[in-house]
Amino acid sequence: MAVARQSMREEIVEAALDRFHARGYNAAGVKDITDGAGVPKGSFYNHFASKEALAVIALERYGESRRMRDLADTSVEPLTRLRKHFEFLRDDVVGWGYKRGCMFGNFGTEITDHSETIRASVGESLRVWTDLVAGVLAEAAHAGALRTGLDPAATARLIVNAWEGTLIDARATRSPDAFASFFTVVFDTLLTPPSY
Repeated sequence: MAVARQSMREEIVEAALDRFHARGYNAAGVKDITDGAGVPKGSFYNHFASKEALAVIALERYGESRRMRDLADTSVEPLTRLRKHFEFLRDDVVGWGYKRGCMFGNFGTEITDHSETIRASVGESLRVWTDLVAGVLAEAAHAGALRTGLDPAATARLIVNAWEGTLIDARATRSPDAFASFFTVVFDTLLTPPSY
């Protein structure tokens, strides 16, 4: 029985992740989520105190799917590692036909003004991601592969924020042009030391 309950909980989390990512927080109702999980609506509250509590778990699960751990893989040269990370994220958006962006950014614009719990979760997710990017940039700076004078923490925050804006542009235009600009400006201009 415990295994069946755990399986049902997992199915609800997976369905919520899909629905929240595809439709947003407000448009993904509890019944929509339980229908997607193939479980009775009443079972939802056996596993979660609220839709908001489930959204926090879905945000965590989404973060795990973004290959954040790859950013800490020191066997790969720092800027190559960073570029591959953003290429993976780009390819994911393109694979969804430009119809899904970043759940951190989506929730950040849709619901953070209305839920302190979700605001805190989005903020923490962005902080963890930015810190990982900053770590990569610090490694690159130590190796002499980064433009001098760039603060890794401030630059990481700029890059993550630029990425979120890039996703808005790419989704609005359903075009890869915004991604091309992001990669050119970030990797070929901002981070690259000048050659003399």
